[in-house]
Amino acid sequence: MANPNVPQGNLNKLIASMNFASNAALNITPSYLGRGGIRITFTGKIVENLPSMTGVVPSPEPYVPFTATIELLKSQAFSDVWKQTYEQDAYVGDTTVWPDATTLSPFQLQNASITGVRDMPFNGSDATFAVTIEGSYAVNQGLYPG
Repeated sequence: MANPNVPQGNLNKLIASMNFASNAALNITPSYLGRGGIRITFTGKIVENLPSMTGVVPSPEPYVPFTATIELLKSQAFSDVWKQTYEQDAYVGDTTVWPDATTLSPFQLQNASITGVRDMPFNGSDATFAVTIEGSYAVNQGLYPG
């Protein structure tokens, strides 16, 4: 019988961050984040299983789209840096995201653009300035020859 007492590890709310290769002014550390922090969602399938007469034929994808929601604090001037960025040029390029667990390696995300900003009440009840970025995440890199 397997040991049911496997160590569960821990999370660290203060290590999640994002770095932007082409614009360091957009780099995000926990001090700039609201309680929601950074959230990444991958859409699409990493492998498409194509039906055959007797089963499926795996067809791996080279990338999947991602959406990242970043809950910045509108009470800090840093949120205006992001506002000015999408007002000027919403393309933010490649980014690296460090998760909240040291056991999980960073995510390398490509071709990111600011695609939206969540609604913001201006009544003193919500400190967040939530920005959404989208781009691609490379998967199945073994597909490339050589």
